[in-house]
Amino acid sequence: MSQEIVLTGANGQIGSWLRQSLRQPNRRIRLLDNERQRELEPGEQGEVITASVTDLDAMVQACEGADVIVHLGGLSTGGYSWQQYLEVNVNGTFCVLEAARRAGVARVVYASSHHAAGFYSTSSGVEAPDYLFPRPDTLYGVSKVAGESLCSLYHDRYGLDAVCLRIGSYRPRPSDQRALWNWLSPGDCTRLFEAAIACPSPGYRVVWGISANSRRKMSLGEAGAIGYFPVDDAEDYVDEIPTPPPSDISDSRDLLGGPYTDPTFE
Repeated sequence: MSQEIVLTGANGQIGSWLRQSLRQPNRRIRLLDNERQRELEPGEQGEVITASVTDLDAMVQACEGADVIVHLGGLSTGGYSWQQYLEVNVNGTFCVLEAARRAGVARVVYASSHHAAGFYSTSSGVEAPDYLFPRPDTLYGVSKVAGESLCSLYHDRYGLDAVCLRIGSYRPRPSDQRALWNWLSPGDCTRLFEAAIACPSPGYRVVWGISANSRRKMSLGEAGAIGYFPVDDAEDYVDEIPTPPPSDISDSRDLLGGPYTDPTFE
């Protein structure tokens, strides 16, 4: 039986990667983005949909008959006004969840962020626990907290399975000191989303989305509970990462959000 997945934000950095890495012979992916995308490649199963996550009617239509929604669509960290985050990230996530409810989609995998808890202090040396209480570091982080809350509501009220992934620094290779502990590699990114898609009856979950970094500052307990077992380690690239001079190291170094916690960031 074919599995139908709706992937929002298919043009984004993670979306573009998952478009390739989630391909399976028995899977069709509906690639949704508000900007025009490249057409399906030979052998790629699914369809290309141009629509905004803030258009509820369009989302309901896009989700009809789907099994899972992987919700990546939204504005990234910094550079936007509160009104923009409110409309795209918060209202957009509401529309995705409401579309799932109306279309009968059983599960939403929500791309949250470690910025939802960026003001958590790591100076004690204790890993940030699973389900860490939100302490957002930016307006973007606030929008991700709101998205997690909406997921919680839709699970408790309507029984929707909702897996919230607090993603770290996704990039091909770790490139700075923070990435030594919060890096998410492309390979582990695929493993993370596959686990969130396949986990039996997850209910409502909040999972840290990082690789198996030796210096990690977040728990991987709940990750293992949904079947995510990362294999990559930023430590393999430590010799490539420059060490900043002491004058460039601020007090934010002991916070999950790092420089994003600086008062001048926004």
